Amino acid sequence: MSLPTRSVSAPGGGLIRAIDQASAWCNRALACLAALALLGLMLITVLDIAMRILGQQVAGIYELVGWLAAAAMGLALGYTQLHKGHVAVTIVTDYLKGRSLAISRLISSILSLGLIAVITYYVGAFGLMQQATGSLSETLRFVVYPWVFILTLGMAGLTLALVADTLRSIVLLVDPNAFDT
Repeated sequence: MSLPTRSVSAPGGGLIRAIDQASAWCNRALACLAALALLGLMLITVLDIAMRILGQQVAGIYELVGWLAAAAMGLALGYTQLHKGHVAVTIVTDYLKGRSLAISRLISSILSLGLIAVITYYVGAFGLMQQATGSLSETLRFVVYPWVFILTLGMAGLTLALVADTLRSIVLLVDPNAFDT
């Protein structure tokens, strides 16, 4: 992934570059883990299909598929944000230019960061509660909290990507040409 280049005189250049690089590195690592979860999901699904053809079933397949799907989705959130792969409705912002576009992006970044940071906190708190109570899954009787922590890790990656986006939006508000290539 290539990060936007910065002009030498742009404010906060070193800090934003460091946060961009940390975010890119962390979210690439999380995306690799997401790919492993997806691979595991596919292997378990193929195993289940093969076993059903032979008249057998894999116990707890729905729990395993659900956990691996949540891990694959959650761990890929930050990487998707880095590449702007989420759905964006631009019906209003398509008509904005200059400072008004920068303000719109800043507001959007701040709201997104705030929401995702709060969700990350509460998902992590839920994982701690699951750990404290020793909650087990219904079919396989496995502990649930590691999967919640995996999702929390993915949400933290998304939060880091949004911090970088918010800082970039602040710089663009001050210097609209800061990221010209």
